[in-house]
Amino acid sequence: MIVIGTLLNIVLIAFIIWFLLQRILPVSGVKNMNMSELKKKLHQNDIQFIDVRTPAEFKANHIKGFKNIPLGELHKRSQELSKQKEVYVICQSGIRSSRASKLLKKIGFEHITNITGGMNAWH
Repeated sequence: MIVIGTLLNIVLIAFIIWFLLQRILPVSGVKNMNMSELKKKLHQNDIQFIDVRTPAEFKANHIKGFKNIPLGELHKRSQELSKQKEVYVICQSGIRSSRASKLLKKIGFEHITNITGGMNAWH
């Protein structure tokens, strides 16, 4: 009985570690870019810039050229984006944009760049 309980504990701990790593680690095939690199790309017309913050956050402060598609609406509004063009994703700190990048990758987007540091790094 002790062996089965220990085995179940090991499996449970392994699952929890796997689950947490899936949330933290970057997605394969998603690039990361910092704000200084982004500033060099802002005037390119072949890039889709999306901000996944709430409309209120976007209204308070945003980067010109970014389209607001809140994270909660991204899956149903993804058809507004071209899967063939590069997508740059930003949020406030980089956490929601990382989740958005994972979602876009999962639904078939291939060229995704997450802006690390998000709007907190915008000067």
